[in-house]
Amino acid sequence: MNELEQRVYKKLLRVPKGKVTTYGDLAKAVGIKNGQRVIGQIMNKNPFPVIIPCHRVVNSDGKIGGYFYGQNVKTEMLSKEGVTIKDGKIQNWEKTLFRF
Repeated sequence: MNELEQRVYKKLLRVPKGKVTTYGDLAKAVGIKNGQRVIGQIMNKNPFPVIIPCHRVVNSDGKIGGYFYGQNVKTEMLSKEGVTIKDGKIQNWEKTLFRF
C-alpha cells in the first residue's frame, strides 16, 4: 500500500456509520485536485473492506456509485447503517453527507 492510499484510507475512517462522503470531497480532503477517479481506483483496491468503509464513498449527485462487490451489496450495507436509498440515490442528502 503506497503513501497516498494510506492517507486516503485513514481519512475515510473518519466517516461515521450512517454518513457518506463523495469521491471528490475525499480527494480534496487528501489534497488531490479533481481526483475523483483516483479515489475510485483506490477504493477498488481496498485490501480491508470490512475495516475501511469504502462503501461510504458515493457520487456527488447522490447516486451510490460503483462498488467492487456490486451496487446491491453497497446499497444493503449503507441501508443497514441507516442511510436511506431510493432508486439508487441517497435521500436526505444534506443530513447524510459527511464534511471533512
